[in-house]
Amino acid sequence: QVQLVESGGSVVQAGGSLRLSCVASGGTFSTYVMAWFRQAPGKEREFVATVARSGGVTNYADSVKGRFTISRDNAKNTVYLQMNSLKHEDTAVYYCAARSSGLLSPLEKRYEYWGQGTQVTVSS
Repeated sequence: QVQLVESGGSVVQAGGSLRLSCVASGGTFSTYVMAWFRQAPGKEREFVATVARSGGVTNYADSVKGRFTISRDNAKNTVYLQMNSLKHEDTAVYYCAARSSGLLSPLEKRYEYWGQGTQVTVSS
């Protein structure tokens, strides 16, 4: 069983930057594909970014491409989400997720393990 704990959420002004972290425990981190999702108030949870086991391949939602960067440090059992040029519409609870399959996926249902989320608020 994998436990995921996110951190780094905060209130930030539009145009600013923030880095989220997600630490995993209870499993072999390097064997999991990792991803970030987010859920804005009144909306369904949506895909943000995913990273392969080695960190060499990534995929992003069009809405964050060029602004967000997902990365991982397998030695630290941690996945990161660097968020730059933040917009008000990036306001959401951000969730870290893990899947044991080696395939990247933007689909929420493909991920077996989830963190509790961290709040990001972008003020305009």
